[in-house]
Amino acid sequence: MRAIVYETNGDASVLRLVDRPVPEPGPGEVLVRVAVSGVNPTDWKARRVGPPPAGWQTPGQDGAGVVEAVGAGVDRGLIGERVWLWEAAWQRPWGTAAEYTVVPVRQAVPLGGASFDLGAALGIPFLTAHRCLTAGEAMPGKLHAGALADHTVLVQGGAGAVGNAAIQLARWADATVIATVSSAEKANLAAAAGASFVVDYREQDVVEEVRKFTPDGVHTIVEVSPARNAAADVRLLRPGGAVCVYADDGGDEVNLPVRPLMAPNASWHFVLVYTAPAVAKAQAVADVAAAVAQGGVRVGEGVGLPLHHHSLAATAAAHVAVENSVVGKVLITAGE
Repeated sequence: MRAIVYETNGDASVLRLVDRPVPEPGPGEVLVRVAVSGVNPTDWKARRVGPPPAGWQTPGQDGAGVVEAVGAGVDRGLIGERVWLWEAAWQRPWGTAAEYTVVPVRQAVPLGGASFDLGAALGIPFLTAHRCLTAGEAMPGKLHAGALADHTVLVQGGAGAVGNAAIQLARWADATVIATVSSAEKANLAAAAGASFVVDYREQDVVEEVRKFTPDGVHTIVEVSPARNAAADVRLLRPGGAVCVYADDGGDEVNLPVRPLMAPNASWHFVLVYTAPAVAKAQAVADVAAAVAQGGVRVGEGVGLPLHHHSLAATAAAHVAVENSVVGKVLITAGE
C-alpha cells in the first residue's frame, strides 16, 4: 500500500510517500481501507514536536473508509461496513494518511450512508465540540434533539472546524447559538452552520452585542482564544455557566478575576480530546454517530465548512494549509 510517513520531526518536508505492506489487524482490531483522511492542527503539531516513538509515524487521526478484515475476537460481520475513524494515530504509528490503517474496533464507527468526506471530518472537531457542550454543570451529559432546547451557547471562533462542529451539534440539540467571527465572510459561514446571531469581534463590542441578544448571559462558551476573550467571557456567563477551552490561539496564559466568577458559581474547563474521560468520550462518539444518522450534521460550504481536497501524494500541502489556518476542512483522498 501507499502511505505517508515521517521518521523525524520538522516541517512538512519530512513527510514522505512510501510503499508499505498492508498491516494485519491484531486482536480486537479492524483493517480499514481508507477512502478519505481528515487533517487537523494536531497532525502538524505532533510532526514538529519530536521523532515518533515507533521510529516512524503515519499521520492522521481522523478518516473514513470500509472495513476490509478483522482481527481475533472481532465480529466478521463488520467486513464491508462503511465506518468513520477517530484517534487512529494516538499513541499508535498507523494513522489515516495511507491506503489502509488498523484501529481498535471501538474506533471504527458505523457511517451508514453518509459521505466519506463527512466521516473524515468528524473525529477530533466533533468529539472536542461535544465535550465543550457537555462539560459544564448547566449542560446535559448527553446530546440529542431537544437536549439544549432551553440553553444558549456562545461559540468563540464560529468559522473554525471545532467552532463549526459546536454550532452544528448545538443546533441539532436545539440550542440557541451565538458565534463570534473576524470577518463578513466568516460571519456567513457561521450563519450557514446554524448560528442565530453572529458578532464580528473586530467591528463590534462582543459583550454589548451578546447581551442585547441574551440579557441573562449564556450557559456555556466554547472557547478557542481564552487569553484574548477571558474578560468578555467572565461578563457573559449566566449563573452556573461554564467556559470550555479547547485551544490557546492568541496566547497561552489566562488571567481570571476571582470574585466575578465566584458569585455566579462559574466554572472553566480545559478540553483535550485525547485525554478526555473515557465515559465522556464514549458518550461523545455515540452522540455524534446519532447526529450523523439523523442528518443533524453535514460538511461543505452550505453548512459553513468549505472542503479542501488533496491527493495522498500532496499530504505535505494539506498539512501546510492547516498550519496556515485555511478556512474550512482539509481532506486527503487516500486513493489519489
